[in-house]
Amino acid sequence: MSAWKIAALALLMILAGCGRDDPEAALQQAAEQLQTTLENKQVGDLMELLHADFQAQRQYDQEWARRTATLMFLRHRNVRVIALSQRSWVDPTYPDRGHTEAQVTLAGAESLLPQQAGHYQVRLEWRQDRGEWQLARLEWD
Repeated sequence: MSAWKIAALALLMILAGCGRDDPEAALQQAAEQLQTTLENKQVGDLMELLHADFQAQRQYDQEWARRTATLMFLRHRNVRVIALSQRSWVDPTYPDRGHTEAQVTLAGAESLLPQQAGHYQVRLEWRQDRGEWQLARLEWD
């Protein structure tokens, strides 16, 4: 087989692999979308990422998330979410559930220098609903 045929076959295999549904890649993309949504201060998009049964710290619901995000976005012109480390995986027992663990720094600022910053260890539980990953549980230390 010629080198060109081998290269063409390899390219086709790569493209075919990219076209398959990869739940872990989609989960990672959902985590990145959450970060982007927060940094772009998009309350509506944030709410679309939350599962109907969303809970934070086992006591807060979607309304709390909406109010908290709105307050943070009004208080700070710039919001940054810096993931220092992150790991996402699909639950091997329940393939419609995914998890993300991360160490993040959340910073708010009026200009370049942060006025408020916090370092958190966060644990997120995602649920797949109609093919989309949605955030169902959020816990932090």
